[in-house]
Amino acid sequence: MSLSPFHLAIPVYDLQAARSFYREVLGLEEGRSSTQWVDFNFYGHQLVIHEQPQTPSQEHAHTNPVDGHDVPVPHFGIVLEWAQWEALAERLKSFGVAFVIAPCIRFKGEVGEQATMFLMDPCGNALEFKAFQDMSQLFAK
Repeated sequence: MSLSPFHLAIPVYDLQAARSFYREVLGLEEGRSSTQWVDFNFYGHQLVIHEQPQTPSQEHAHTNPVDGHDVPVPHFGIVLEWAQWEALAERLKSFGVAFVIAPCIRFKGEVGEQATMFLMDPCGNALEFKAFQDMSQLFAK
């Protein structure tokens, strides 16, 4: 199955801090930019950070309980290959990232078992990175 790249634009209230986070900490390639926005290659997808005042969800994240953890909502992220996920988890730890949900295995032994981790960017946008040993479980019930 071939996927089309998505485009996601998110608000950031400190463009330089967010730019540094996505480029240096996450290691994303920077694309076009202006004084108010920056494009990034988010694993083949187009992520754009746009400077604007702080939003209510950035100020105070809502959470929903999932498998014993409080998952921040809204959030976005990507499903990586297992080895990519492990490498990213180590990279983030080496940068001293404060995880909202530290790297762990969710739904262990159940349908949909997955590795996951949640973190916030410097402007309070929640990100989730996950991986499946068995990618056929991605949409399993």
